[in-house]
Amino acid sequence: MKFSEGIQRSLPFGYLFLVVMGILKESVFYYQIGINILKYSTIMDILISPIATLTSHPVILIALSIIVVSSFAFPSFLSKQANKNKPWALKMAALKEHETMTKEAIENHFTNMFVRFLAMMLLSFFVGIGWGEGMTLTKRIKENRLKYDYKINYGDDNSDQVHLIGSNSMYYIYLAKGNKTIKIAPLGSIKSIELTNNKKLND
Repeated sequence: MKFSEGIQRSLPFGYLFLVVMGILKESVFYYQIGINILKYSTIMDILISPIATLTSHPVILIALSIIVVSSFAFPSFLSKQANKNKPWALKMAALKEHETMTKEAIENHFTNMFVRFLAMMLLSFFVGIGWGEGMTLTKRIKENRLKYDYKINYGDDNSDQVHLIGSNSMYYIYLAKGNKTIKIAPLGSIKSIELTNNKKLND
């Protein structure tokens, strides 16, 4: 089996792994502000969490693309060099007794290498994002440096200028201006939400 075929065989597990990473990222982020986000999430929220993370900012999508391409290119390159019996490639790939291994066994070795390498990179990537964003938010709350770019209008005609932390299919999570208490409001209790400071349109 070719190296590329081995990767294709692993793809069905790829999205499942991304879902787990998305859950881990959200859990790490919200844990730092004292919220167990899984209590306020539906199954659909969990399934789309990796997509929401990837589309939240172009830089994240670009960075992940680079990680995936690099994770594929490096083992693929080593595989080709190992097939040519290059000593340095065999050493880096940790191929022992390669003389007695079949070509298929070598390809399987590099497929496993790719999966492990990519899993490690994705784990670091998602946990790093969650931890970093959570630390930044916590620091800004303590130092009163939040930007209140949204206005929430309630069903009783009252409104609040808020910093929107996040939302899903059931809740808005936010801080109202002048109040450090984090609020978790069901979507049904909110009439509308306005983006009052749109940087893309105000520039």
